[in-house]
Amino acid sequence: MSEPEETFYTADRWQNWLDRVAEEDLDPENEDSARLLLNLQDDTAIAVVKILAAYDDDQLSEDEATDEIADIRDIVLADVDIADEEKAMLIDGVQTSLVCVFYAAEEYVVGGPADEGTVAEYVEAAAAAEAEEDVDAALGYLVQAGTRIIDGDELPMDLVEDLEYGFVSEWVNGLDSLQSAMADPEVVEEDG
Repeated sequence: MSEPEETFYTADRWQNWLDRVAEEDLDPENEDSARLLLNLQDDTAIAVVKILAAYDDDQLSEDEATDEIADIRDIVLADVDIADEEKAMLIDGVQTSLVCVFYAAEEYVVGGPADEGTVAEYVEAAAAAEAEEDVDAALGYLVQAGTRIIDGDELPMDLVEDLEYGFVSEWVNGLDSLQSAMADPEVVEEDG
């Protein structure tokens, strides 16, 4: 292995992505800009999936796995110092999307996959909760959906496309990165 076992994600790695975002001329409508932000998000999801894989393979205890996830969460969700307001908003969107990934991973480690309901049912319940302005419940439903995705269930993309823009759509975007990482947990090249 190229990295020591206990290094799943570092502050330097996150900072390298932030530096690239700061240097790039970002336009969310531009495919390359969108790909950079998606790669940033996917890279974090891949690190989380590698922790989950190490946990599932008994290389990490429950406490070690939750500590590793918390370490990444602390790095990624820390306040970002980017002068460009638009870029700061784009990074904030990535951070928001990843919130659900971190909580789903922790829930999976501590409680295993949700044993009732499908991913689609949880996403629909989350959208309904958000419509009622119960954001905490919406996040809770999506955390459960995330545990099902970690366990191998699929996120139905047709359902995702119908979501109103808001926290639920942002969090589901993160779950999509989680699902991609579960399917192909290869590190995204920072320079590519």
